Amino acid sequence: MKSVASAPGKVILFGEHFVVYGVKAILCSIDKRITVTSKLADNNSIKIESSLGKIEANVDSITKLKDPSAVLMKPLIYIVTKTLEKFKKNVGVEIKIESEIPAGIGLGSSSACCVAAAASVTGLFEKLKREEILKFAIEAERTIFQNTSGADCSVCTYGGIMEYDKKNGFKKINSNIDLGLVIANSAQPHFTSELVNRVREFRENNEDLFVSLCEQESYLIQKALSALEDRDLHTLGKLMSENQSFLERIGVSTQKLAFLIEEAKKTAYGAKITGAGGGGCVIALTDKTNLNNTLTRLGKHVDCFSARIDYKGLLDTF
Repeated sequence: MKSVASAPGKVILFGEHFVVYGVKAILCSIDKRITVTSKLADNNSIKIESSLGKIEANVDSITKLKDPSAVLMKPLIYIVTKTLEKFKKNVGVEIKIESEIPAGIGLGSSSACCVAAAASVTGLFEKLKREEILKFAIEAERTIFQNTSGADCSVCTYGGIMEYDKKNGFKKINSNIDLGLVIANSAQPHFTSELVNRVREFRENNEDLFVSLCEQESYLIQKALSALEDRDLHTLGKLMSENQSFLERIGVSTQKLAFLIEEAKKTAYGAKITGAGGGGCVIALTDKTNLNNTLTRLGKHVDCFSARIDYKGLLDTF
């Protein structure tokens, strides 16, 4: 028996870092996917194959593996072992992961993988509801990102555009806006935990300024929600660029990111970093009138690609 599921990656349009302190964030899923194929194995072992490497071990011993590949695949190991435990099965499982999303650059590859794997592996035994898949995926992601909010997994599960805040959780934004994004990879390595700590230190040392920035960000996001409702790309792009100025104030941009953003703004409606910053990706807002020019301009400097909003979310076949 074979079970296949896929989930989209995501970008953060507004609110990264500030969301930690109670401000809303706006996220959307993109049409680049991770596909997970699972099948039962004759032997009592777990085998996982992905771009991160390959591991294979007995079901009873796989959680004790210490090699780098096993550490990176902790969420997948968790999903398989907990699924076998839930359904009381003494079997082996083989998993293959195929990705259109580069890992480690802020596009939600880990969340998409957790969502797709949770659906694929449990689908070997029973088709679960989306809300059950989401809960399982968040549990799995917390094996490596203990303080994850669950927002990334949520948008990867349900697709489309959503708003999220710590108090109220996520809410789907009912918009069918047809916006395009150019995503440019700075290729600068970054570590989310270090950047979160940097912002925390900035807040502690600049309390009044940080409160003001949070208030400005909240106001900006309300305007962004209105622009999404009105399908106003010009306003949305300007707000993205304004959001970038706030991120620069709290110290999560870099010289290279700033350069790419200024280049993108010459043809796109607006641009900003997406995710933790310190490296990773820049997103530029486009439509069919300026997509190719923006791709060409940014492509002279870094690897980049175009993306659109994915409104499908999790897809599965059993």
